[in-house]
Amino acid sequence: MNKVVTLEQAIENIKDGSTIMISGFGGNGAPHTVIDALVEKNVRDLTLICNDSGVKDFGAGRLFTNNQVKKVICSIIGPNPVSVVQHAEGTLEVELYPQGSLAEKIRAGGYGLGGVLTKAGLGTLVEEGKQKVMVQGEEYLLEEPLKAEFALIYASIGDTAGNCRYYGSAHAHAPSMAAAADYTILEVGQLVELGEIEPQDIHTQQVLVDAVVVKGGK
Repeated sequence: MNKVVTLEQAIENIKDGSTIMISGFGGNGAPHTVIDALVEKNVRDLTLICNDSGVKDFGAGRLFTNNQVKKVICSIIGPNPVSVVQHAEGTLEVELYPQGSLAEKIRAGGYGLGGVLTKAGLGTLVEEGKQKVMVQGEEYLLEEPLKAEFALIYASIGDTAGNCRYYGSAHAHAPSMAAAADYTILEVGQLVELGEIEPQDIHTQQVLVDAVVVKGGK
């Protein structure tokens, strides 16, 4: 099946108020072409689930600069002064998790787990409102799964069916996000035909990808 579409087709169902996962780390390894298309489309009141809020005007940071984000679920916002100011002014809701907990919450959402048990955050503000579970005399926080309507991920190489291979920071959360979203948009740096990527080199399989767009394409 050929899943290659135009940018317009890929994001046509992303509307105001959508919940979106965006892969990458500090904007590196992010699907910049798809993010740029969302900025141009100017959808509003988005909830983003990402490692961080990016940096100003780079990666997911562009969506904050354009005032498109209502809420962000991430591990840090400090590197992006725009999101820091928006949070201070009360226009941006921020839900922070330790980075490992965030990764595991997304993985739990993608692979059908009821949650994950962790000690990260015990005795801090992180534990407020969360269930605690005792296992063999040890106390843990129950972190519940995270899911989204859409996932936007980037891979250095992918085929027309959606199989792909990541490089560097593009690994950050992308495999789990592809599984945790109802609709996954894959942006690829290099598009190849089905069968050109060796099976053992595939990091995310085509069954988890709904649309493929090419970096810098239309």
